[in-house]
Amino acid sequence: MGKSKARKKMKPSHAAKNSMVKEKKPNQAGDAGLRVTDMDMYLFGQGTHYSIYEKLGAHEMTENGKKGIYFAVWAPKAKEVFLIGSFNGWNETSHPMKKLGEQGIYDIFAEEAHVGDLYKFLIISERGEKLYKADPFANSAELRPGTASKIADINTYVWGDKAWIEKRQKRDCLTAPMAVYEVHPGSWKKHIYRDDSDEDKFYNYRELAESLAEYVQEMGFTHVELMGIAEHPFDGSWGYQVTGYYAPTSRYGTPEDFMYLVDYLHKKGIGVILDWVPAHFPRDAHGLSEFDGSCVFEYADKRKGEHPDWGTKIFDYGKNEVKNFLIANTLFWVEKFHVDALRVDAVASMLYLDYGKQDGEWVANEYGGNKNLEAIEFFKHLNSVFLGRNKGAMMIAEESTAWPMVTGRPEDDGLGFSLKWNMGWMHDFLDYMKLDPYFRKDNHNRMTFSMTYAYSENYILVLSHDEVVHLKCSMFNKMPGSYMEEKLANLKAGYAFMFGHPGKKLLFMGQEFGQEREWSEKRELDWFLLAEPVHQQLQAFVKELLALYNKKAAMYELDTQPEGFEWINADDNYRSIYSFIRRAKDGKNNLLFICNFTPVAREDYRVGVPEDTTYRLILDSDETRFGGTGCSHQKTYRAKKQECDNREYSFAYELPAFGVAVFEF
Repeated sequence: MGKSKARKKMKPSHAAKNSMVKEKKPNQAGDAGLRVTDMDMYLFGQGTHYSIYEKLGAHEMTENGKKGIYFAVWAPKAKEVFLIGSFNGWNETSHPMKKLGEQGIYDIFAEEAHVGDLYKFLIISERGEKLYKADPFANSAELRPGTASKIADINTYVWGDKAWIEKRQKRDCLTAPMAVYEVHPGSWKKHIYRDDSDEDKFYNYRELAESLAEYVQEMGFTHVELMGIAEHPFDGSWGYQVTGYYAPTSRYGTPEDFMYLVDYLHKKGIGVILDWVPAHFPRDAHGLSEFDGSCVFEYADKRKGEHPDWGTKIFDYGKNEVKNFLIANTLFWVEKFHVDALRVDAVASMLYLDYGKQDGEWVANEYGGNKNLEAIEFFKHLNSVFLGRNKGAMMIAEESTAWPMVTGRPEDDGLGFSLKWNMGWMHDFLDYMKLDPYFRKDNHNRMTFSMTYAYSENYILVLSHDEVVHLKCSMFNKMPGSYMEEKLANLKAGYAFMFGHPGKKLLFMGQEFGQEREWSEKRELDWFLLAEPVHQQLQAFVKELLALYNKKAAMYELDTQPEGFEWINADDNYRSIYSFIRRAKDGKNNLLFICNFTPVAREDYRVGVPEDTTYRLILDSDETRFGGTGCSHQKTYRAKKQECDNREYSFAYELPAFGVAVFEF
């Protein structure tokens, strides 16, 4: 995994140049329709203007034969609003904006402004304060530490992913394979320069597209989930404190560059998921916080409008215009940038009024409870519109509590998400895997408990970035053992169990090859580790798991139905061995998993089986290419009429220490 040492930015490939831009055709009927109308204001006030981003913000247009930029902003309590920017020398009075109605939308047409110019809105509050605000609907932003918005035209890119979009529309996420590679774009790889300067260390979106797609394809992941794409001021927030909801971060290039990334991944058969953060936003002076001197986007009552632990503001989910801002934003990413799914961050913090708060720091709902009724209705509205308009797209909830029916239908009083992160499974799994194998027998149920609720939601099993930072250790170093080979053996068994367990899969970057250090956004992954056999072997094993996962329908198509899973023995706690079956919908090519979580080999391990048939070994963790002993195991096993595990038939297998065996029947 080499690093580029060139000091100049990498030039786009020939293919990249050919898919960059197209000539924007003039609107023969004129551009008057781009201006905000009474109907636009009415729909925005109702919370149902789902393309409001085409009116508010900055948009190139021609008026009375003159080409310029049309600006519109919502600042309901402003006394006055002025447009300032690089095109007028940041003059604070030369471009006053006109108030269109009582709703508080201001607009102006500036023929002096051009695509690429920087700008802000100077808002005079009711108290006479001067507020210099970035555009909430801007499609691009100045590179941090600059905070201005940047005029962009996102309508010229020529997309080449029609075949992917058509295929996505026919895809059922519940019955299709889904193995997600979670990626922080700024630290997956970095350029290394001789003077070790910070200049241009990031891969730009186009470089990332080609490098990431090649790796993800080679490994066998079906999707990538990109952290921190929406514009944010602080690298260390990883993109979870957003100031520019409608702008791909300028750290890695332009909006067109980001379109190229999505387009390229689609052409390579890889889906794209973005993290989306509607739970809160930062207090940065140029952002959404107290946008016109009043609480425009946040709840006015601090007990509802602020997160004490995070130091951030909470959106007002009861205000129609705010709901419209957020719902339109989800449509913006999927319809304008062609992303396939949004992973909604911190859903629990939105659902509970007392989340992270002490007594006196929150206010109950109208019934005296702690549920945020406005957020609940927001989710139902959001998911109904998003999924209704974009067949095959997904909304994924990161929800950490036992809130019921997160993936239930809104008409049945569910929230309407497509999938939910299984945080309960993740905590139990990690607690078990970190144990010394001697103590695992006393914690056996940590690995079986998840099956008691596995079908209550549509789950995705996650080992995300949150589990490998802040003194939590990498996945590799969470494993017990005083030497590398033992950690490798433990992690192989753990990953095999994860892939066999019902639910879609997500793995954070670097954990597939045994990154040893905790993740940091300040440096790239330790790709140099792949020069060492142990890390090559883990990577090869994960690659084999992914190949098996994509090839064998039994591993995914009945994830949400009880018929897809059956324990053979869930109670072998003394030996810390788990055996279970994954079934295909057609009853053919079913899989038997056996996972040994101790360093004790079982030379004649007998397992009960459901049928009098032949069982073919298709995955053996003991192969030398996976770091095993290389002992030769026969490839087929015929069941005998011998009772075991309360079953009439069984067969015996030489199960290695920390061994994993998958049989097809």
